[in-house]
Amino acid sequence: MGLRRAASQETFSGAIERFLRFMASERGASPLTLKSYREDLLQLQEFLVSAACFMPGEASSTILRRFAGGLHAAGYAASTVARKLASTRSFYTFGQREGWVIANPAKPLRSPKRARKLPKFLTGDEISRLLAAPQSAAVGGLRDRAILELMYSSGVRVQELVTLNDADLDSRGGTIRVRGKGRRERMGIVGSHAHNAIREWLAVRPRQAMAQNGSQPLFTNRFGNRLSVRGIGRLLEKHLATADLSRRASPHTLRHSFATHLLDAGADIRSVQELLGHKSLVTTQIYTHVTTTKLLDVFAKAHPRAR
Repeated sequence: MGLRRAASQETFSGAIERFLRFMASERGASPLTLKSYREDLLQLQEFLVSAACFMPGEASSTILRRFAGGLHAAGYAASTVARKLASTRSFYTFGQREGWVIANPAKPLRSPKRARKLPKFLTGDEISRLLAAPQSAAVGGLRDRAILELMYSSGVRVQELVTLNDADLDSRGGTIRVRGKGRRERMGIVGSHAHNAIREWLAVRPRQAMAQNGSQPLFTNRFGNRLSVRGIGRLLEKHLATADLSRRASPHTLRHSFATHLLDAGADIRSVQELLGHKSLVTTQIYTHVTTTKLLDVFAKAHPRAR
């Protein structure tokens, strides 16, 4: 009993901050992932305090099931509920390691099954229009064209793109070193169009672009600072409008387009998995549904016995 009382004395704020530091230093969680963890755990804290659990170690499995039920009742999407419950389980697994819970009360929680949505992607014609949208005569246009070409050529996530440095680019080998989730590194491909666009951008990159912490950012804003994820989103919105592409797209849409077009052209799925940096092949297989849909459509239109 005394051990249980001692274990339950950990405060919410202290436990959350130590958990976030652990996820950043030991698990290599990205800033966006840490932001999601913090938001999820602050929501958990608010619920538990309302249930008279003023220390995280005081929560029981029954109370945490009520938390999960409340998320469903509030109308959160299944994917959001699954993420929040995953955050809760990870938090209490960390609590066991730290000793402020004896048994993990979140272990019995089961995440809802998520419907796997087909990824949205741009067609080949739409990609061509988008890549032609930046005005290449201006410095900003040369930079934006290089960014869009590289994203489509390599399939990098936007967070991976903004962390690229000059040292990560191997112009001779036609590759980039990508730092992915969990600090996993992989090789990205820089095609000839992307290579030429990057070369033209580097030739005009503002002189005030200075090395940061010994690393020169590959893509900078007009002040010479590293571009942000939000900045990439804004420039994409601008060029989508210029290309008269009304469909909603995000930087991740270019990654989806990269994978879909490779598989449509006959690329091996395991090679695509490697290029995307997916830990599991299951994650990559969602793109095969897109290509299967296309094949069925071609069959229905072309085969004499399809109807």
